[in-house]
Amino acid sequence: MLGTVLLLLALAKPACPSPAGAASWRAEALKRLLEVFGMEDPPPPPAHFKQPPQYMVDLFNTVANADGVTKNPDILEGNTVRSFLDKTHGEKMRFLFVLSSVAKNEKILTAELHLFRLWPRTTDGPKRHHFCQVSVYQVLEKSEPDAPGGKKLLAARLVSLQGSGWEVFAITQAVRDWTEDESSNQGLLVTVQGLGGSPLEPPPLQFASGRDHHESKKPMLVLFTDDGRRGASLPMAGFPDLQPQAPILPAKMSVPKLTGPRSTRSLDRLQPCQRHPLSVDFEEIGWSGWIISPRGYNAYHCKGSCPFPLGENMRPTNHATVQSIINALKLSEGVSSPCCVPDKLYSINLLYFDDDENVVLKQYDDMVAGSCGCH
Repeated sequence: MLGTVLLLLALAKPACPSPAGAASWRAEALKRLLEVFGMEDPPPPPAHFKQPPQYMVDLFNTVANADGVTKNPDILEGNTVRSFLDKTHGEKMRFLFVLSSVAKNEKILTAELHLFRLWPRTTDGPKRHHFCQVSVYQVLEKSEPDAPGGKKLLAARLVSLQGSGWEVFAITQAVRDWTEDESSNQGLLVTVQGLGGSPLEPPPLQFASGRDHHESKKPMLVLFTDDGRRGASLPMAGFPDLQPQAPILPAKMSVPKLTGPRSTRSLDRLQPCQRHPLSVDFEEIGWSGWIISPRGYNAYHCKGSCPFPLGENMRPTNHATVQSIINALKLSEGVSSPCCVPDKLYSINLLYFDDDENVVLKQYDDMVAGSCGCH
């Protein structure tokens, strides 16, 4: 629930602040909000318009709904997915990915090289090959990768020469080596050979390069990691409590107020404990330049009274039931009635550009109040 509390702090305004005080208070609130999202400073928006890799967009849509709330918690391995584009800019069959944005505390779970297989070239005469062997090597000696000991085999398999599409190769150990020692990152080498192991000239199979092909087909490294930031509860598939009550996120968010008329506060005390909308708009916060999806989400918040006797509809704990009895019977001084708080929390997902303009999908626990109860 820490995330929701800080969102309230970041978006609310203190009563009658001075201009300088309001600016300072807002800056401090937004700084604390960034801490919830595991950042010290917001990443700068990309210098030029960039289309995120379709793979990352599809993954976000598979994991989360339109508001970013997790709908399938079992898909992601870890809580972070990072994508990196090749930095060699078209050097044939050599690829380099700069991993400086990977934090030291992130545990590398899986690393994948994604290459887009182009349609095969048309050749004269009958086709003699239907498959070829594609091998991926970790380059150990940048200047002479073909020398003995200059490269290490990471993955190899037969690939059909028919059709086009993405080919994915596991290269986890190489990425672990690179993150432990950044200077060891000399890139990858991909070779195409016939079934007998001999090189094919010209190669009957080609992969899209970063320079000559559309952005959506560029070679890409996809990294699944876990940064160890876990909340008290995990999301539940389907989150049934969210579906009936979830309103459509408004285009413009009305900023919540921490104070209100006495009559409103009195009315809140008379209303039973229940969940209320709390819409968060990233554009109003000033984050729309680097966040790709969602545009905002509904965090919800809990308010209302927990009067004696507590009914089952208030989802009370046994402790809350005992506390309400003690309070009602005045058996002990200073014992208040139970509080209306979230008793189910769900995670949200952000798809965003990091400091190096790489696209990241990250999952944050305990960001949405799924239901409320008296505790």
